[in-house]
Amino acid sequence: MKKILVTGGAGFIASSLAERLAADPENHIVIVDDLSTGDIEKIPASKHDNVRFIKADINVLEDISNIFFSFQPDYVFHYAAMVGVTRTLANPVKVLNDVTGIKNILNLSKSTSVKRVYYSSSSEVYGEPVELPQHEETTPLNSRLPYAIVKNIGEAYLKSYKQEYGLDYTIFRFFNTYGPKQSKDFVISKFINRALTNTDIEIFGDGKQTRTFCFVDDNVEATTNAFYKNTFVNDVVNIGSDSEITILELAKTIIKLTGSKSKIVHLPPLPEGDMTRRQPDATKMKQLLQRSFLPLEEGLKKVLSDTRFILKD
Repeated sequence: MKKILVTGGAGFIASSLAERLAADPENHIVIVDDLSTGDIEKIPASKHDNVRFIKADINVLEDISNIFFSFQPDYVFHYAAMVGVTRTLANPVKVLNDVTGIKNILNLSKSTSVKRVYYSSSSEVYGEPVELPQHEETTPLNSRLPYAIVKNIGEAYLKSYKQEYGLDYTIFRFFNTYGPKQSKDFVISKFINRALTNTDIEIFGDGKQTRTFCFVDDNVEATTNAFYKNTFVNDVVNIGSDSEITILELAKTIIKLTGSKSKIVHLPPLPEGDMTRRQPDATKMKQLLQRSFLPLEEGLKKVLSDTRFILKD
C-alpha cells in the first residue's frame, strides 16, 4: 500500500487528484486542508474508504508535524497555497507566508523518509513572456508578483533539498486548469456563472490577452501518470494545453454555448498580474498524457453539465 499525503486537498485540482488516487485501493490517502478557501464537499471521502480528511494548516508546524509522524506518508503532493490573481494581489503578506508551509513540508518529508514530493508550481513564474512557447528549462522566470515569487522559492527549495538531503521531487508548473469543481474566482467558472445568470461578463482591458486552458481530467491524468510511471523525477513539467485563445473569444464562446443574454463589458486593465500571453511548451505533458488534449468546447460542455460549485454561493 502507498501512503499519500495531499495538501490543499479540499481545493479544485487537489481534490480531483485525490479522487483519482483513491480509485486505486492500494493507495491510502490523507487529505489536509485548512478550509480557508477549500470546500469540504469537494473531498472524495464519502465515496472511498481509503481517504481520510484532517483539517490543519500546513503553515503551523505543530499541526502538520503531528500528521507526518502519525501517518508516515510515502509520497506527498504539496498543492496547498493561496491562489487566484485577485486574492493574491490583495493579500501579498499571506501569500508570502506560504514559504513557511513549503519549509515545513520539506523538513518533515526528509525527516520521515518520504520517497518523493510532488509540488504544484505555476505558469505565473514565467511572468510576461519573453519567448513562446514557454519551456521548462530555457524560458527565464521573471515575474515580480508575490505569488510567483513564492512558487519559484518553492522550486528552489525542492532542488536544494535534493542536492543536500537526497529528497526526490517532481515540479508541476500548472497553466490554467478548469473543470466542474472550480470555484467562481477563476476566469472560466466566473464567465460561466455570469452567463448562466445573464449577468454582464467583465473583461480586463481589450480582452486580447491569451491563455491556454487545460481540462482538469487532462491535468490529473498527466500528473498521476508521472506518479505511477516514476517519470520526470527531479524534473520540472509544464501541465497545460498549448492551444491559445483570447479572453474575449473565451467569453464569446461561453455566451454561445449557454445561449446567454450576457453582454461583454470592458474594464480598465489590471495594473499587474494579467500577462499578455501564456502558452506552455507541452512536450513533456504530451508524453505523460499519451493522447490529445480535450478540446476547450468539449470541456466547457462538461462543466455546464455539472455546475454545483460554480453556482454555489
